[in-house]
Amino acid sequence: MESMRMPSFKLTSFKGRGRAEVAREMLFLGNVPYQEKRLAMDHWPSLRPGKTSSSGCVDYQIIPGTPSGNVPELEANGKKLTQSFAIYRYLAQELGFAGSSHFEAAQIDSLAELHREYEEEIDSLMAVLFGFSDGDKEEMIKAIGEPARDKYFPILEDIAKKSGSAGHFIGGSLTWVDLLIAEHVSIMDHHCPGFLAYYPHVLKTTRKILDTPRLREWAKKRAENNLRI
Repeated sequence: MESMRMPSFKLTSFKGRGRAEVAREMLFLGNVPYQEKRLAMDHWPSLRPGKTSSSGCVDYQIIPGTPSGNVPELEANGKKLTQSFAIYRYLAQELGFAGSSHFEAAQIDSLAELHREYEEEIDSLMAVLFGFSDGDKEEMIKAIGEPARDKYFPILEDIAKKSGSAGHFIGGSLTWVDLLIAEHVSIMDHHCPGFLAYYPHVLKTTRKILDTPRLREWAKKRAENNLRI
């Protein structure tokens, strides 16, 4: 039986917010100390010429030395875990960001999986926005970003109308899916101002999430540490 004592955490990620950011936020919000190894962006693997995944997403080379060949990687008491959503769910359960009931946890998972599907659809656009791939930003926003947005965000807008008045998409307290969505919205606001303008309830709920005092504190700390989008 595992000890109830909080594990010792080590996080391996790239120097940037990326897919490790929600994990960092939960650890900070939970007042949990952790070590982090940040790989320089020039260690970002080159794209495999002409190859995409079966979903049409950009295919990156793997990172040697990690269980599934990629980062972020979370180590808890020597046990290594990769895949960002697995890391988020684990930390949410450990730190109290997984909802107040089993049903809420399932609702959170459902919304997170919907968000994942949306992110997979815009993967090639995000690679261009972050400068990892070449492409015409405006053309890709119209051809890839807007169709994916207008399939996913009406669903999220409806959820925000019904549940977002207190500043949460699911339930009555901050959860990992709140952090996941708020992080994406802030990135899109930075790279594509106005992209989400037709979804005011999503934006309002996101502002309330980001206005959480500890998250504001984290944003300041993140800026000081030069963790850029």
